[in-house]
Amino acid sequence: MSDTDLGTLDAQILNQLFESRKASPLEATRAALGRIDRFNEAVNAYVYVDAEGAEEAAKASTRRWQQGKPLSPIDGIPVSMKDLTEVAGMPCRAGSLTSSTALCDTDAPPARLLREAGAIFLGKTNTPEFGWKAVTDNRVFGATCNPWDTRLTPGGSSGGAAAAAALNMGVLHQGGDSGGSIRIPAAFTGVFGFKPTFGWTPQWPPAQEPTLSHLGPLTRSVRDAVSMLNVMGRYDYRDPYATRGQPDCWGSDLNKSLVGLRIGYSADLGYANVDPQIASRVKEAAHKMQALGAEIVEVDPDFSSPLDTFRKIWFTASLAQWQQMDQEKRDQLDPGMVANAREAATWSALDLFHALSDRAELTRRLEHFNQQYHLLMTPAVAVMPFDINREVPPGSGMRDWEEWAPFSYPFNLSQQPSASVPCGFTDRGLPVGFQLSGGKFDDVRVLRACHAFMEAHPPRFPSVPNLPQNT
Repeated sequence: MSDTDLGTLDAQILNQLFESRKASPLEATRAALGRIDRFNEAVNAYVYVDAEGAEEAAKASTRRWQQGKPLSPIDGIPVSMKDLTEVAGMPCRAGSLTSSTALCDTDAPPARLLREAGAIFLGKTNTPEFGWKAVTDNRVFGATCNPWDTRLTPGGSSGGAAAAAALNMGVLHQGGDSGGSIRIPAAFTGVFGFKPTFGWTPQWPPAQEPTLSHLGPLTRSVRDAVSMLNVMGRYDYRDPYATRGQPDCWGSDLNKSLVGLRIGYSADLGYANVDPQIASRVKEAAHKMQALGAEIVEVDPDFSSPLDTFRKIWFTASLAQWQQMDQEKRDQLDPGMVANAREAATWSALDLFHALSDRAELTRRLEHFNQQYHLLMTPAVAVMPFDINREVPPGSGMRDWEEWAPFSYPFNLSQQPSASVPCGFTDRGLPVGFQLSGGKFDDVRVLRACHAFMEAHPPRFPSVPNLPQNT
């Protein structure tokens, strides 16, 4: 394999090479570490790299493959973990000055499951403080940059994972999504991001607002996402919200056509203001889905913006975290997170109760929608990637990130599966993604449709970070 850059390959091909002994996990790990060495300075995707630990684990994986005894199909595959997830032997700073530099002594559920499958942990990827916003910058590690234009944000909160996936700094990348934190950066960087049905990918310790949080993959293909889900999408008793019933194989329907699928397409959900170029690319994608055999019906899902509902719940989680801290730590927090907490402090318990009731009604409406349509197709994000170290596009007049990401958090409130699929580029060469969402537990169907589109219309990725001259 001397003529092949192992760092450019996906999990499926690497698995075949390991099995045939044409390449080893150690070689693949060194290739991934080499790409981190080459690219990470430009994009700041990784905030912690354990090269020594990765090589030792890769040597053990190589021995298993040589003996014909791999632990799983992803044994030896290089993986990154979001820096909100505890991994034994690595710090978990969560992008916060209030966190400890100590190394964790236990694995959170996704780390345990991936480690038991033989995955090779390369390190931790960047996130905003406690994952509170949809761009990736913090006071500990600074901002992550978009590989397509390093002046711009990759989105967040899994922005480090998305940038790493776009540049193949590792093959499988774990993200978390409480309001769009997998799908938003996937759209901004042109990779695939999937938020499973709530409770199917366990987590512990819990997120600050655990009923919104879904863990999932950011990858270059749906097959790689399935490889990751087949491992981390399993029950773990430590998560009190974890549910059973996951498919034996999350990709069991990937080879099925789209014939027979009825997809509702909404350009704006009836209330969102979408950039015209994004709207155009997503409409083109809807036509392409129809050409693949799906029935596309332009629809109005018949619900109003749940922005206030989401803020009531999300900001209250920030308030709970803020109240647990002494004044010294409060002074170290991101001012935007503090502002959210202070706003929540003015609300009553009844305000939160009404928000939870509204959430239930939204979920009812969306589940009812999915009795008539198999999937709902929308833009993934309403705006193009914008300047780093900004929470909203400059000059937009917006207050915070929820305003430019109106398509994502409704499906955290409803706890339904949802994905961002790359579908082209703007005139500036910036990625665009569309979103596909399904009813609860329809994850296999969502993945099937995403795969069909990406197989027919393969995305392209940056070969190196784009470092334009500032003007």
